[in-house]
Amino acid sequence: MELTLGALVAVAVATVIGATIQGSIGFGMNLVVVPVLALVLPESLPATAVLLGVPMSLAMLLHEHQAIDREGVGWILLGRVPGTALGTWVVVAVTVDTLKVLIGASVLLAVAASVFAPPVRLSRRNGVLAGAASGTTGTAAGIGGPPLALLYQHQSGPTIRSTLAASFFFGTLLSITTLAIAGQVLLVDVALVVALLPAVVLGSLLGRRMHDVLDRAWLRPAVLGFAAISAVMVIVDATV
Repeated sequence: MELTLGALVAVAVATVIGATIQGSIGFGMNLVVVPVLALVLPESLPATAVLLGVPMSLAMLLHEHQAIDREGVGWILLGRVPGTALGTWVVVAVTVDTLKVLIGASVLLAVAASVFAPPVRLSRRNGVLAGAASGTTGTAAGIGGPPLALLYQHQSGPTIRSTLAASFFFGTLLSITTLAIAGQVLLVDVALVVALLPAVVLGSLLGRRMHDVLDRAWLRPAVLGFAAISAVMVIVDATV
């Protein structure tokens, strides 16, 4: 992986923006960060994106742990196990360019689901299914938030943020373990995440302070629009 100053700055800026969004609404960091990584540092995926989720979700979890839907997290993690195994198999089986196409497609699918998917009832069955989907896309592409966000979209803000944070934290540890066993986590990925930790912390603090400032009426379309445009650029870059 050739890490240039320009690439590091681009990813750091994306991380601050993404962490601010996730700290405010509960998810969205990797919808911003992953397409940028795929364009400037594709060899770092998915390990770097998955690793970045650990400090971000831990910060959110510690801040609002009292609002966690503990039963829901249990069902989500049950589904996450087979989803993680499938996601790891995808990473091992495909080339970097193919993975970039899959990541771009995953982002576009997440955007489409966020816009067009009907309301999802919060139930044990749907929790397991959302966990499986989150485990697959979260491990293979670093984007596991949209299935869980759809499941909890009608809950209170603290419940959404804390429950998704708990699901991300424990699910991400599972993904990192399986990716490491498969030889997909390198020392350079860990070093890059360490370098980005200040950006994660800054974004987390900003998001925490901006719960009531950020207007979801424009924030959500802006995030989804950026993610969709970036995803198309990633797919074009991988196929041209």
